Amino acid sequence: MNILVCVKQVPDDYAEIRLGGDGKPATAGAGTVNNAFDTYALELAVRFCEAHGGSVTAVTIGPEGAQSGLKNLLAVGAGKAYLCAASGEADEGGTAALLARAVELCQEREGAAYDLILCGKESTDEISGQVGARLAERLGAAFVSGVVEAEPSGDGLKARQETEEGGVVYEMSLPAVLTIAKPAYDPRYPNIKTKMAARKAVIPVLELGAAEPALVSCLGYSEPPKREAGVVIQEKEAAEAVKKAVVMLAEANVL
Repeated sequence: MNILVCVKQVPDDYAEIRLGGDGKPATAGAGTVNNAFDTYALELAVRFCEAHGGSVTAVTIGPEGAQSGLKNLLAVGAGKAYLCAASGEADEGGTAALLARAVELCQEREGAAYDLILCGKESTDEISGQVGARLAERLGAAFVSGVVEAEPSGDGLKARQETEEGGVVYEMSLPAVLTIAKPAYDPRYPNIKTKMAARKAVIPVLELGAAEPALVSCLGYSEPPKREAGVVIQEKEAAEAVKKAVVMLAEANVL
């Protein structure tokens, strides 16, 4: 199975980000990391190939600095990586169009088509959850979202989708595009040997050209409302604390 994993660079999840004076998230001081759901996609791809054979390639659209994120992916199982450069601002549809072009260029360079293309189910910065589906439409490929498991099935693929009620299993032909949710395991950590090898890797840069004109634009952001301060019960004895809590709830007409 020849698998391509699309990975986005996003602001560090651990950075505290506020709205700036222009009303947009002030991300200048935050570092960038690989999108968490995309790292789940890479781990699923690596495990799939370890169990059934195949190869894993990672691709990112971004600036030259995104090479460090790709090298991190090489250190945890990706066999190859490509950095794609593009100009202009893209909405979700434009991003899908750029990724479709990236798929074509990677296939031309490799001399082989990808059987399976994986994306995270959403990015932790915009959380639109649209790009994977739009990419599948661009490629004319089968599509399932929110996948947590995948395995070969004849000449095709069987994938389990996570739902609020449990799960649904789909069978599909290849090529296919899947968006990956959080599986039952975490991404692996690199070891010293793989980290050293990844640091020396030369990552090719592919030029995608200009993004398509955006058809959708974000009008603004708003921060979540601040939580009201709670009440601290300071009684030393547990029985007295419970008694006071019950009285307070009764006075508030909660009980």
